[in-house]
Parts: sequence; C-alpha cells; structure tokens
Amino acid sequence: MNLELAAFQDIENAKKNRVPLVIPVGTMEYHGPHCALGCDTHIAVGLAEKLAQCREIVIAPPVWYGIASYAVAGPEKNSVNVDADVFESYISCILAALLDGGWKNIYLLIHHQYENESLMPMTLACMKAGKKVTMAYLERTRGCAWWGDNKNAGYYGELDSGDNPFNWITTVPCMSAGAQAATGYDHAGKWECSMLSALVPEAVRPELLHQSDEWFIQSAAGSSAAIGESMIAISLRDLAERIK
Repeated sequence: MNLELAAFQDIENAKKNRVPLVIPVGTMEYHGPHCALGCDTHIAVGLAEKLAQCREIVIAPPVWYGIASYAVAGPEKNSVNVDADVFESYISCILAALLDGGWKNIYLLIHHQYENESLMPMTLACMKAGKKVTMAYLERTRGCAWWGDNKNAGYYGELDSGDNPFNWITTVPCMSAGAQAATGYDHAGKWECSMLSALVPEAVRPELLHQSDEWFIQSAAGSSAAIGESMIAISLRDLAERIK
C-alpha cells in the first residue's frame, strides 16, 4: 500500500495493526554520465516495493533531496546537498506528525553513504531526528519525569519489545553489512549500477561510460541486471528481518 494513494480507513487500520511504514530517504547526487541522479532514492524505493510484494508494509512518498555532500561532485554536476541541520529539522517535522498521527512502527530506508552500515551525516541526521522526536513526544504525552515513574519499573526488561518507544522509529540500510560483504557496494560502479539496472533499467545507460575517466565508475562496465537481482534477493532477506 502506498501512503499517498491509500484511503483514510486503510491508513487508520494500518496504524492500529502496527503495519510498518517505510520511508525511502535518498538524494539527488552525481553518479557519472551513465547513472541517474536519483540513483540512491530509486534503490530505496525499489527495494521497498519488492518487500511489499512479500509482506504487508505501507510505503510513504520518498524524500528525494538529502545530505548528498559534495564529496563526489559539486552543483555544477547537478548534485544537490541539503545542509545537515536543515535536513534533520525537515525529517523531524515529518516524524513528529506521523507519531502524533498514531504511527508507531516507522522505518527510514537509506542507501546513500551506508558502507558497512557506517554512520555518515544523512544516516545520523535520520537517527537523531527519530530519537529527538520520540523523546519530545513522550515528554509531551506522558509528562515530565515519565521514565522515572514507578510505572516504568520494567523498562529494561522491555527494551527489545515492539512497545519500547525507542523502537517506534528505526533507520535501516538498504544493504546490510552482511549483504554488502556477500556481493559488493560502490558508487555508480559495478554493484550499484547492477542493482539499479534490475530495479529501474531506464536509470542506467552503460553506453555513456566512455564520457568520463572518473575512477569510481570504471567498474560499471561489468554491471548487469542479473547481478542486481542477486543483490536484491540478499538485501531483501535482511530487510525482512529488520522491518517487522
């Protein structure tokens, strides 16, 4: 179910039943002459759609503009970088509205700069926004000193439960560290282009590779949709475990 297309009652039922709400978070970033600017977002959206084929989830509209950084290329090559503090505030506004609306099982799905599940600016911004919004919600709805109340004496025993408020919002990688180790991970090279080719074929044009000698794209000559399909299968197994 796509959030922007769903009927009101379907959304209310999903919230009541704790159906996972998945928000693909991506960027508009230069990926060489052969690969679409929206690569990272397309991969997050595509994996969410694949996951929806085998389990019940709600897919929210993606966040297209993110903390791309200008590490790969500047705006002259069409990268758009959103300041980390501004981005965090924007994500916080979205999450606060969702929490207030009754969603208690939210996942921010990211592919950009998530090598070996490292904590880079966009991932950190999403994680921080989630914790900050959750804490503010608890203080607003349960009152000051809510955690210290004797009603919460069993807090530590419930940390792994779905009812733990700090499990309401989770940031997850499209490709876990295990999935990356089993296949590969790069920027606009063999691995990323393979996954994108399998998910959105029109977003990759290998015949344009010759237009640049940039080191990070040269391996894309070995990319294929078949390789991408195997990467997707491995990634989906891990996502199915994390998105519950």
